Amino acid sequence: MTIDTHAIAAAVKAAHVQYAAAPGGANASYIPYLASVPATLAGVTVVTIDGQVFETGDTRYEFAIESISKIVTLALALEQYGADEIQKKIGADPTGLPFNSVTALELHGDRPMSPLVNAGAMATVSLIKATDAEDRWAQILAMQSKLAGRQITLSDEVNQSEQTTNFHNRSIAWLLYSANTVYSDPMEACDVYTRQCSTLITCADLAVMGATLAAGGVNPLTKERVLTADNVPHILAEMTMEGLYDTSGDWAYTVGLPGKSGVGGGILAVVPGVAAVAGFSPPLDPTGNSVRGQLMVAHVAKAMGWDLYHVPGSGGAP
Repeated sequence: MTIDTHAIAAAVKAAHVQYAAAPGGANASYIPYLASVPATLAGVTVVTIDGQVFETGDTRYEFAIESISKIVTLALALEQYGADEIQKKIGADPTGLPFNSVTALELHGDRPMSPLVNAGAMATVSLIKATDAEDRWAQILAMQSKLAGRQITLSDEVNQSEQTTNFHNRSIAWLLYSANTVYSDPMEACDVYTRQCSTLITCADLAVMGATLAAGGVNPLTKERVLTADNVPHILAEMTMEGLYDTSGDWAYTVGLPGKSGVGGGILAVVPGVAAVAGFSPPLDPTGNSVRGQLMVAHVAKAMGWDLYHVPGSGGAP
């Protein structure tokens, strides 16, 4: 895959023009802060592995990272333990049920199955080698910042909104504890997990995070090696399996790129060795994925022929 900067710029602009006001979806309402974000916001960004940035729309508006934070903490855990241990303790398979499902735990012997569902994300948080909750949190925040290439901060407003409504996640944490599949105090894991979901990022930040994965772990803006190259394929595999919740398979089928979404309205797709595409718009579909974000990111990917499953010479995308 080659990088055609003129084509990328045109694709980003066209995606925003066509889909920034697309109808459908609604802001997440179960977290009060998310319900208050202006629903008209929309932006799309591409960052290439050599650090070129292409963006249109509300790409510098800070929104809650939410579930996209799961890939960051997974990255940190992989750095500390290696892929085999993470697969053994957490898993690498889709649950086939919603991201906050208790039934999924019960069906699989209280094993999380994936680090990209809430149960697996809390288990992943609990694995981080730390002296206490604040150390654990500081390491996760530092990894978010390194991947984004700037200092990411916690939103007290988002965190308060989430901490006072996270009773369902607390119950999941206790179920993990009862099955010995959480590796710290369960309420500490739930608290830190809630904090990691409450940081603020922009669409541009998200594209840089994805481009760091696309570049094999090297941030294209800071040039810092953030991740061991061997760990990146495992992150991308997990994104393919469970990155867009219940519709991850549909995303792989139609777009053909590893992706990750969050109920804050962000969505990311990674083109290994080339670039990352990020979209942002708050209204979500029933599964929890940004309606306009999906459309914008998919448009750019299709326009550029960025589909990992396309066979050269078979017709279709170039």
